[in-house]
Amino acid sequence: MTADEQTPQVGECLSFEDESRSPGLVDGGHPATQPSVAPPASQDELVAIENVAARLRAAYPLADSATVEATVRTAYGSFRQASVRAFVPILVERRARTVLDAAARAAVAEARTFQPPPAAGSGP
Repeated sequence: MTADEQTPQVGECLSFEDESRSPGLVDGGHPATQPSVAPPASQDELVAIENVAARLRAAYPLADSATVEATVRTAYGSFRQASVRAFVPILVERRARTVLDAAARAAVAEARTFQPPPAAGSGP
């Protein structure tokens, strides 16, 4: 039997040897389609995320503090379902830096292409 033959296909029902151990169904749907419950964030993780925000505020002094914090919050939210939490802070920092770097590059490009209007009284 190949690995493809052992893997249930979309629409196939997974069988549970002991139905009492199967995940609960909220709406009568398939257990595999139910959202998993994220583990709660530890105090250490929250402190690490605050430290990430502080480092990014220092690394991007021209960015608004609220923008940096919103970027960190959005990046952190994208990892809410992660079951292994040890690397969440570093992944959040990497994702937030990617977004902030892109925003900084866009701001520089916009500043380079900005043409100020001609001053009053100048010209023909």
